[in-house]
Amino acid sequence: MGAIDFAKLPHIGEPLRRKEDYRFLTGAGQYTDDIQLANMQHAVFVRSPHPHANIRSINKAAALAAPGVVGVFDGQDVANDKIAGLPCGWLITSTDGQPMKEPPHPVLAQGKVRYVGDHVAIVIADTVEHAKNAAELVEVDYEPLAAVVDVRDAAKGTALHDIAPDNHCYKWAIGDKAAVDATFAGAAHVTKIDLVNNRLAPNPIEPRACIGNYNRANDEYTLYVANQNPHVERLLMTAFVMGLPEHKVRVIAPDVGGGFGAKIFLYAEDVAVTWAAKKLNCAVKWTCERSEAFLCDAHGRDHVTHAELAMDKDGKFLGFRVHTDANLGAYLSTFSTAVPTILYATLLAGQYTTPQIYVEVDAWFTNTSPVDAYRGAGRPEATYLLERIVSRAAWEMNLSQDEIRRRNFITQFPYQTPVALQYDTGDFNACMDKANELADVAGFAKRRAASEAKGLRRGIGYSSYIEACGLAPSNIAGALGARAGLFECGEVRVHPTGSVTVFTGSHSHGQGHETTFAQVVASRLGIDPSQVDIVHGDTGRVPFGMGTYGSRSISVGGAAIMRALDKIEAKAKKIAAHLLEASDADIDFANGEFTVKGTDKKIAFGQVALTAYVPHNYPLDKLEPGLNETAFYDPTNFTFPGGTYIAEVEVNPETGETRVDRFTAVDDFGTIINPMIVEGQVHGGLVQGIGQALLEHCVYDRETGQLVTGSFMDYAMPRADDVPSFTLGHVCTPCTTNPLGTKGCGEAGAIGSPPAVINAVLDALAPLGVKDIDMPASPSRVWQAIQSAKK
Repeated sequence: MGAIDFAKLPHIGEPLRRKEDYRFLTGAGQYTDDIQLANMQHAVFVRSPHPHANIRSINKAAALAAPGVVGVFDGQDVANDKIAGLPCGWLITSTDGQPMKEPPHPVLAQGKVRYVGDHVAIVIADTVEHAKNAAELVEVDYEPLAAVVDVRDAAKGTALHDIAPDNHCYKWAIGDKAAVDATFAGAAHVTKIDLVNNRLAPNPIEPRACIGNYNRANDEYTLYVANQNPHVERLLMTAFVMGLPEHKVRVIAPDVGGGFGAKIFLYAEDVAVTWAAKKLNCAVKWTCERSEAFLCDAHGRDHVTHAELAMDKDGKFLGFRVHTDANLGAYLSTFSTAVPTILYATLLAGQYTTPQIYVEVDAWFTNTSPVDAYRGAGRPEATYLLERIVSRAAWEMNLSQDEIRRRNFITQFPYQTPVALQYDTGDFNACMDKANELADVAGFAKRRAASEAKGLRRGIGYSSYIEACGLAPSNIAGALGARAGLFECGEVRVHPTGSVTVFTGSHSHGQGHETTFAQVVASRLGIDPSQVDIVHGDTGRVPFGMGTYGSRSISVGGAAIMRALDKIEAKAKKIAAHLLEASDADIDFANGEFTVKGTDKKIAFGQVALTAYVPHNYPLDKLEPGLNETAFYDPTNFTFPGGTYIAEVEVNPETGETRVDRFTAVDDFGTIINPMIVEGQVHGGLVQGIGQALLEHCVYDRETGQLVTGSFMDYAMPRADDVPSFTLGHVCTPCTTNPLGTKGCGEAGAIGSPPAVINAVLDALAPLGVKDIDMPASPSRVWQAIQSAKK
């Protein structure tokens, strides 16, 4: 079934209220910390107070003697049981052909700690309070070493790992350097920019949590964990770390209160509680506190970049040259190496017909928390760089923000970029047209004059983004370094009454899968969405799956369900043909009814389902009873949502305070299943993007290596009054590479909004002589930029 037909089915495009919200709003949700198991003990981790130090000794005696304590373990205990280090899931090959430096990442520190918050020991007791008290009794003798936290200092800093004496992990590049250099030599104009993409702490509303349990009767483990991809968690933990057969480990991710990428990864805590559960023959729970989350959750972004854009005399892009230094933190997290390479550099064509692009990335180890995927993962970094330099080029070339983009937009599809990706479809001019209309750009001059009359500076900023979603296909990803497949699985189980249970490898942590996937199934089978239940997040019930990240759920997970539905329909037609005494080739299925072509003979889907399980009148010589099908879907390409965002800000030059007054977002997500859910996803992404642009910054002190922004007193999260009411619009060019025509929407807002906001701030400050500012554009930074421009 094609994308156009699918979009016309009932329930598609309906703003159905989310089925899952009833339990969330009434307190009936079950998160990992809600789970109580028999004989459950509580874990607290002893964490390093130093960013870099040798561990001379660890004395556990006093902690072991403390009230309620049942176990205290350190790195030596882990090593004695031959527990391996945490693996990195993506191998990057350097430009010299050598593999990246991949140092060990022990579950508990062995010999050395490498960032503030590094895991030194785990203390397990009957209560959290007893475990905390005992953790303070663990005596660790540290020998502090010099630390490096800023990526610009990494090359000359003290080595974190023996394998990387210069702290360099890899040098990676894409594009034709010689051709790009030649293009620049003949360019009429070159725009240059240096910028920092600030480090962020993800801060999902539910901190991470995990419970390890072990059953001696059958030698099986169960891990409850707040995670976005339980099958991958199980695969990494069993095959690479603990050496266990997968069928002996069940991973259950119950309700998850937000992930934003921070809950994709296999963390040390997950392994530690699972391992300790067998050691102590009890369930072991750990729930992260917010102060710990700032220290030990994987952070996002943290790039320092120099870029140059070559143009002809009319502002037509000729070449783009980029060098980025990427901070990977102290260790390689699960997908960390892919973010500043495959997920970043390949998006630097953006929406533009730039014929030559060369990108070089140096990745570095520092004494900071590991850096990995955070909402958008590489795509926000690419869009921020590209849209900042495009706006600067427009100012230098005396072109309007929309005109320079229109002169360079891709208009013919499919389009092969010079950085590997091929876009299947899109209409970038339509997005720009609609954004200009909804933002009332024509009335901007009047609004600017009104702001100036109040002593304020008003600016307008554009951002035209494109994103690669639904990471795919597996063979290409494998060639690029992925150590796992990127397919998805869907199982559709039709019950005798005609109701349906769907088992999906995609995992929901706020996206509304239980509603959206039910709409997809209901539309195909002609039943009500209330008759469809969605099961996810449990390796014991779902055949397999790669989880949820990169806006892949509906385009990859939904497509797998569609394939299973194709099998359901094919078998159901055979049953219906038997009941209607016709050939299955003559059976049509629509709106929940099977009909014989050219006749009025028909039978309902529910009757066919019942017959499959009560096969009194059934072609048993040709078909097995039952109506249950499973399918796997491996995409042939990414999907490419895109759009244009326009921000308007007011800046108070006396205080530096910036207020986002208006924000317009026009997106092309292809087919939209549930517009209400899409709108919510865009709203959330916009708030996070505006937060990065104006407020959020994870800061380590360059001298001491300590995390300065370790709480919400220091790390400014956006509040409701920091954002305006958003104006949203949509353009639809259905994706051509999946049966739903969908493109993904979960990350778009966080990708397109930061450059729109910063471009608006710079537009507002341009009359004051301010030419550049880095995120976050906090009041102090804006005020200082204004003062510096006066000198």
